[in-house]
Amino acid sequence: MLVSEASGSLRHNRRVVDTFRCTAAARESGEPMVGTAPTDATYLLVEYAGAWGRKALAESRLPDAVKAHLDSEAGVRVLLVRRHGGLSGPGVRVFAVQVEPASTRIETTVLDDAEALLGVDVALLARGELPGWEAYDGELHLVCTNGRRDLCCAELGRPVAAALSARWPASTWEVTHLGGHRFAPTLLSFPSAVCLGRLDAESAVLAVEELQAGRHPVGFTRGRVGVPEAAQVAQVHVVEQTSLDRLGEVRVLGEDRGLVRVDADGEQWQVAVKASRSAPRRQSCGETFEKPATVHEVLAAGPVA
Repeated sequence: MLVSEASGSLRHNRRVVDTFRCTAAARESGEPMVGTAPTDATYLLVEYAGAWGRKALAESRLPDAVKAHLDSEAGVRVLLVRRHGGLSGPGVRVFAVQVEPASTRIETTVLDDAEALLGVDVALLARGELPGWEAYDGELHLVCTNGRRDLCCAELGRPVAAALSARWPASTWEVTHLGGHRFAPTLLSFPSAVCLGRLDAESAVLAVEELQAGRHPVGFTRGRVGVPEAAQVAQVHVVEQTSLDRLGEVRVLGEDRGLVRVDADGEQWQVAVKASRSAPRRQSCGETFEKPATVHEVLAAGPVA
């Protein structure tokens, strides 16, 4: 009787291990990545080497007043960053990033401590202005590694962060959340403002080299951040159909219900993009419910007079 009760207890308490991985499911479904980059044009990157929660800023150990201040403007995307391995220098390094149609402006400074973040003019950033810190003309390679947000980001992102850190230690940072866990490992690179996915340690290095050379990393691009999803699709399509190399060479002029107008190095194009919904499925390792994803398809494209 005692053995039976013990066995029953063990069966009752045994944890069920969920082996589902959203990246594998997305690959198997053939879900396209293009058009899934963040649409935000303004970023505030805050160095924070502490533990990251699912909602990284809200669950951080930053003072409550600081968290409320940083989260006070809807037009500013606040991301926590850290060096690979969690190493942090003195003070708090911050970057302000403004993505523009054909360029990216970045400024940086080092604050004495977390309380000094209260002095960051978040409203100014939301208006598309920079705070007047030191101009930063280097690169930033942000790799999502937040396993609390999604297991794939940690399992697949950390090897990419390690590879990029070994090659470009000064410009590589781990970041809390870029969205699109199912496309992990995900990488956002500045100043190109191009978001990439489905990388590995080797392809990530090659993709960054392509960006540094002013070329579009074919097959890994989710889109250029700062424009609507349909416009991202149009930019990628035009670059891949012309002799242009960079997404930044294709300037978005306007978008109306999937009809995107762009300027491709002086030549205007019109691209018709259809958005549809995929079959419902789990979009993240941490979600047990299914929901459809938005997928995009180019219906027609060509130069216009």
